[in-house]
Amino acid sequence: MTARKSGFIVGAVAGAGVAAAALAGMGMRMGTADAAEAPAAIRVSTAAAPSFAPPPGAPMSFADIFEKVSPAVVQIDVTSKASPARGLRIPGLEGFDIVPRGQKPGAEGEEDTPAAPKQQSSGSGFFISADGYIVTNNHVVADADEINVVMKDGRQLKATVVGRDEGTDLAVIKVTDPKAKGADFPYVDFENQAKPRVGDWVITIGNPFGLGGTATAGIISAYNRDLGDSSSRFVDYIQIDAPINRGNSGGPSFDIFGRVIGVNTAIFSPTGGSVGIGFAIPADVAEATAKQLIAGGKVVRGYIGANIQDFSQEMAEAQGMPDVKGAIIAELVAGAPAAKAGLLPEDIVTAVNGTNVKSGSELTREVAKAKPGDTIRLSILRGGKPRTVEVKSGVRPSEGALGVNDNTNEDGGAPDTPDKPQTQKFEALGLTLAPLDTASRATYKIAPDVRGVLIAGVKSDSDAGEKGLVKGDVLSSVNGVAVNATGEVAAAIASAQKGGRTSVLAKIIRQGRPVFVPLKIAP
Repeated sequence: MTARKSGFIVGAVAGAGVAAAALAGMGMRMGTADAAEAPAAIRVSTAAAPSFAPPPGAPMSFADIFEKVSPAVVQIDVTSKASPARGLRIPGLEGFDIVPRGQKPGAEGEEDTPAAPKQQSSGSGFFISADGYIVTNNHVVADADEINVVMKDGRQLKATVVGRDEGTDLAVIKVTDPKAKGADFPYVDFENQAKPRVGDWVITIGNPFGLGGTATAGIISAYNRDLGDSSSRFVDYIQIDAPINRGNSGGPSFDIFGRVIGVNTAIFSPTGGSVGIGFAIPADVAEATAKQLIAGGKVVRGYIGANIQDFSQEMAEAQGMPDVKGAIIAELVAGAPAAKAGLLPEDIVTAVNGTNVKSGSELTREVAKAKPGDTIRLSILRGGKPRTVEVKSGVRPSEGALGVNDNTNEDGGAPDTPDKPQTQKFEALGLTLAPLDTASRATYKIAPDVRGVLIAGVKSDSDAGEKGLVKGDVLSSVNGVAVNATGEVAAAIASAQKGGRTSVLAKIIRQGRPVFVPLKIAP
């Protein structure tokens, strides 16, 4: 700070010195004008307006928009409990607890249970009604013990959570401070009809780094962004080319008419600061979610009970269906609606209620639109033949209850063991396979009901190696045909090659969970 202040001061002084020298020079010139005729003065005229017209839709300033909508945007200060800890430990002095300042150690023989420390955090939000409802992000208020709303006019008001939705990372809070009872709050409207085009102006307002009431501007740079996290199951994000930083979470993005077109939620940043790429939840998703939260405190979504994957282009080619897009059923939840309706693993879902789906996220999003008890018509391909399966929708559990379907093995697979005499190398796939017997089940902790052949080795530079297959995985099927012996794998590969295919679709079981992997057949 000292260096910065000194720099500013030095710069100011230097600037003043230059100005003084210029004035001194002017004085000298004017002083000599009595002795010699001064040159004719040249008048520099200034136009009242710029000599160029801005392109249509480009505002000369965002000041009018900011003045109009900024009173509805608030800073949200949250107090929550930090993770509890029993004091601090000094490395090298294990067993010596340091009691935080202001706390007393427990009496001898008593358990010392200090209160969890408090932590402060801030985000943004905006009023959507005159009676005090505010939209923000779930992650801003998820663990809040106290919520304080700071308005543009300086008022600080208490608020409470009305409802939260992990799926979209949205939340609604309401001002409940007695001082604001009956208050008529300024609010803004969502814009669900006239979407800005890519390249149209957008202005964001929020509380970056605790600097409340900050406005930044940019353009819409893309729609339908998938962030690769669980929220993308329900949100096609808007990508915004405008500075959005920590603390902007939950704040609005406006079009040039002052209408909310999105709720700022995430940034792309290798450093933690803005690099000019931000992501917002579209207004239609935000408004629909907010209405449900206000009405019932939660969001209810349709559910069929299936673990799914994107049916990728490579998978489609391996199945001889290069033009097919959709999602593939990897696993069914026992007793869930999909299983009851007769859906099967390896079915490929291409449409939901007549709406085409090109990925697992799109399938989840379309199913989620259903109400509990609704009939969901799934267009599927089974064995390459189209059919329709009707599923009666259930109620989707919370994201926390569902967990994250992660089919990867973070520890790199089971412990290394010598290959067994019965192993057989399949150079075409880069795999060494072995029968799935009692010993291998014990070594790799494979459940008794899992069927297939054991992957006993993976060639590191093969397609299988590059796609993460490891020793201890189980190869369960090839191109939809179950394999329980190495000879059946050889037959499936030969059948694919005879049909002119250059890859096969393998069903892999890892830690009890299925995942489909397209594998190239090496020449």
